[in-house]
Amino acid sequence: MATEADANKRRTALAALDLIPRGTVLGVGTGSTVNFLIEAIAARPGLVRTAVSSSEASSARLRAAGVTLADLNELTELPLYIDGADEATPARQLIKGGGGALTREKILASAAQRFVCIVDESKMVATLGRFPLPVEVIPMARALIARALSARGGRPVWREGFVTDNGNHILDVHGLTITDPPALERELNQIPGVVTVGLFALRPADLLLIGTSAGVESR
Repeated sequence: MATEADANKRRTALAALDLIPRGTVLGVGTGSTVNFLIEAIAARPGLVRTAVSSSEASSARLRAAGVTLADLNELTELPLYIDGADEATPARQLIKGGGGALTREKILASAAQRFVCIVDESKMVATLGRFPLPVEVIPMARALIARALSARGGRPVWREGFVTDNGNHILDVHGLTITDPPALERELNQIPGVVTVGLFALRPADLLLIGTSAGVESR
């Protein structure tokens, strides 16, 4: 049964669809809002012929939609990347990684000329940190990194039973109030064994589309 949140996600996905030039190479993220985007792409054959995906799950959906998957290494440019977020601020800084694809998502955001983030209004916050911050880590360093995160005031929880598409583990860090997202992103990136931090603040979204019951807002 469709919920109001689903309706808002669908609205913002359809709004993002209008930003895609026909025939462009598109970067596609991961998650429930992105799934609505892929569904909409499938309903418009020829709009997206080639895509670069941030996860095996999205790749499978794109193939089923008739979209050819490309290797980022073979591209000289990526004009547009569209993805969701677990939290977003009005400054377009994000927490991502609830679905476990944060490393590939960060790579695509870095490669893209334009990064459009699509969310429903429930994801908007004034200060990041209500959603536990995902940190992808090399497995042998998991306990070491967990102690370092605890020393910084967080409560890291190992996402047991989950392995990323890159073969790594994820620590979800609870209890953080992230007042300076770029500074925290830089700091956590320096912990040996950290692969990626789910903060997208040094490279925030260029455009935030927010699905609401009244329509889609842009920031």
